[in-house]
Amino acid sequence: MLLTGLIVLALSGISVAAYAVWGLASGLKTIDLVETEAEGGVDAVDAGSQSLDGALTILLVGSDSRADSEFDDGEEGELNDVNLLLHISADHQNATVVSFPRDLMVPIPSCPNPDGGYYSAMSEQMLNTAMSYGGLACVALTIENLTGIDIPYAGLITFDGVVGISNAIGGVTVCLTEPIEDEYTGLYLDAGDQVLVGATALQFLRTRHGVGNGGDVSRISNQQVFMSALVRQLQSADTLGNPVKVYGLAKAGVENMTLSSNMATVQFMQALAGTVKDIDLERINFVQYPSFTHPYEAGRLTPDYASGQILFDVLLSGQPFEVTGRGEAVVDPTAPVEDPAATVPAETPAEEAPVEEVPAEGGETPAPTGPVQLPGNITGQSAANQTCSAGRTTY
Repeated sequence: MLLTGLIVLALSGISVAAYAVWGLASGLKTIDLVETEAEGGVDAVDAGSQSLDGALTILLVGSDSRADSEFDDGEEGELNDVNLLLHISADHQNATVVSFPRDLMVPIPSCPNPDGGYYSAMSEQMLNTAMSYGGLACVALTIENLTGIDIPYAGLITFDGVVGISNAIGGVTVCLTEPIEDEYTGLYLDAGDQVLVGATALQFLRTRHGVGNGGDVSRISNQQVFMSALVRQLQSADTLGNPVKVYGLAKAGVENMTLSSNMATVQFMQALAGTVKDIDLERINFVQYPSFTHPYEAGRLTPDYASGQILFDVLLSGQPFEVTGRGEAVVDPTAPVEDPAATVPAETPAEEAPVEEVPAEGGETPAPTGPVQLPGNITGQSAANQTCSAGRTTY
């Protein structure tokens, strides 16, 4: 959430106040990725006046570590429970955030260990264990292995960072069509519009038992409701016109993030702002990597590689697209309510002949117009679409 928020600040032309925080913060934590470092850097001129060349891909990871956190409950270890891949098209007109379920069973490649050697590769483990096998670099290598896309940049955020950004922005407003009751996270919310601040915002993002079918994919669709609301709120004049909020957002990032070393410069942030500042809300999409129920591991998922390939082919092509599938925990209040009786035709219509494409002058078939329609099993939404959390839908 925090990483997405900072990217959205760039989407709107990050302010000088935010740059000042990045430039003056001496405590910013960095890490080197493995064989994925982008070569060189970018020369800064004025804030937001330059852009990075070509497409841009950044891995955004949410850690469940409680170490040195106000949420320290004694649980040890560190898992990559939230895995987001931000991809900006080469023409800088489309931004997509792909969420990968933590419960995906995937191959883990050989990853570096703290002693300077490498852990052995594994044929199948839960995605959220990659952090424990080699840190942020191992998560990047694992997602690269799954998607076939190079990941030159990455960032890691903690629980405290999520709380920090929700406090800095004054809360994120989401709508609920039904109450959320989750005794596991201690989250209890009434139906209607809710302003999520601090620990409540964190628990909303963490809740699984309180939304959809109680599974990981429902949690992701619930997170997308929050993230799309956050994007719209961050792009509003109330946020970007308030230097105190902008400064607070950047400060929360500095204090609670670890970045790959090639990101941790004012120059990079300036170029990032120039790269994505003109993307329209309709061209900012949140999608979920498609999956099936795992055949023998109860409660786990297996990648839908064929649909995943379709998704990344579209992303790498740079074409605009529309998400047609909706997640289990999401309600679109603007969608028309279907009348079941109207779906049964009085008569079976005669089969229509296929429409033949008429070649244009020169004998070439005209290229299709309009955005690509993603298959229905790739769920998500655009940032412009104001959706609501459905609460628990299946018990």
